Amino acid sequence: MESYFATIGFFDGVHRGHRDLINQLIEVAKKRKMKSAVVTFRQHPRKVLNQDYQPQLLTSCGEKEWLLETTCDMDEYFMLDFTVELAALSAKDFMQFLRDKYNVKGLLIGYDHKFGHNRSEDFDDYVRYGKELGIEVLQAKPFKTQTGLTVSSSIIRQFVKEGNMREAALNLGCDYLISGTVVHGHQIGRTIGFPTANIKLDEDDKLLPPDGVYGVRVLVDDGLHPGMMNIGKRPTVGNGDDRSIEVNLFYYKENLYGKFLRVWVIDRVREEKKFGSKEELATQLNEDKGKIVQMFNESDN
Repeated sequence: MESYFATIGFFDGVHRGHRDLINQLIEVAKKRKMKSAVVTFRQHPRKVLNQDYQPQLLTSCGEKEWLLETTCDMDEYFMLDFTVELAALSAKDFMQFLRDKYNVKGLLIGYDHKFGHNRSEDFDDYVRYGKELGIEVLQAKPFKTQTGLTVSSSIIRQFVKEGNMREAALNLGCDYLISGTVVHGHQIGRTIGFPTANIKLDEDDKLLPPDGVYGVRVLVDDGLHPGMMNIGKRPTVGNGDDRSIEVNLFYYKENLYGKFLRVWVIDRVREEKKFGSKEELATQLNEDKGKIVQMFNESDN
């Protein structure tokens, strides 16, 4: 059975700080001639411990798995169900669980990360438990940007809530990802020359940017396509209180129903607003499209 050097965390967003930690993990594991592994969780711990808590996640579980698989080079990740029983384990018991179930023989602890019941223990405790359990415990170096800023999921959430997608991307290390399946919508967009794909999210806990129009790139059938996305209640066409996510792809003409889309949000073009008629809306959408095409042309040059 392979021995693993592992690190533990929720890894919401799989952002630059997380990737730096994983890179440190890979380096340590290679020196020890061990496999590298990330230990993470399907459910947000606070949601399990507090049924009324509504997390606003940067990544759904599926998105987190996809990002770990495609952007990180560790050998393995272990996706655990965070349960009440798991939460009740002390740090030492959890370390023993990792040793016995996954053959974890080393742990790289994030610089300010704590785990175990009530997170009441600290790094010195982990080192002591490790000696008793035969697990080497190391502390990771903190990650800061070149400008000295600390990257965290909470800071990125604030940027997304503000619609500041450029800053969110700088901290994430990539553009903000929204994914889901195309379902049938009201089909009004096609009547004004802008057919849209109505996206149903993977999870209700996904954090969305503010209502408005955004430039996006969309992965469809292994191809990346430019387009624009509207998030909101579509007041011009009387959508009621339903908040929808609709994407118009500029050059893709195939049927999208039932397809799974990954949408990278590049930048916000404007707020959502109500127009006097569908014709006024169509005129504005043409203007939005022009701005987004120009934005892509400038970024590609």
